[in-house]
Amino acid sequence: MRNLPNLISLMRLLLVPLTVWLILSEAYSLAFASFVLAGVSDGVDGFLARRYDWRSRLGTYLDPLADKALVVSVFVTLGFLKLIPTWLVIIVVSRDVLIIGAVLLSRLVDNPVRVQPLMVSKVNTAAQICYLVGVLALAAFGGPLSLLVDVGSIAVALLTVLSGAAYLMAWLRHVAEAPHEDKKP
Repeated sequence: MRNLPNLISLMRLLLVPLTVWLILSEAYSLAFASFVLAGVSDGVDGFLARRYDWRSRLGTYLDPLADKALVVSVFVTLGFLKLIPTWLVIIVVSRDVLIIGAVLLSRLVDNPVRVQPLMVSKVNTAAQICYLVGVLALAAFGGPLSLLVDVGSIAVALLTVLSGAAYLMAWLRHVAEAPHEDKKP
């Protein structure tokens, strides 16, 4: 039972290709259900890990990996189908690439940074998920996409840029505080 949260995260990771395929197949109601199931599973695995102290090192990597894989894949797929603006997809993906790049660069220069979720990032993630749920729901069940896409895109873009800037500032502080090697000629 102790590995149940990890198994749930793994199931969520396996839902990524299914959700993408369902969107590409224009089976939007099933894609919506798959995405919502993944979202519910994220809450369940987190609850179980905290409530029963079933946290694990694997889970600290697997859970956010499953979340990011799902959200980024759905953004890219919806953008590919022109259901959401391409510029928004670029902003969302660029933020994640920036964060991953900063973490990798820090490791390469032997100054690893520990990424802590920031409040603006949590709000950003919630906004991104709500936006994707709304777009998938409207694609699945009908209704005009334009207002949600227009207003939601601006809100998600602003939060994504703010979140990326906050992580960039934290990383720059980390780099500035790192001990510097004295170079002797």
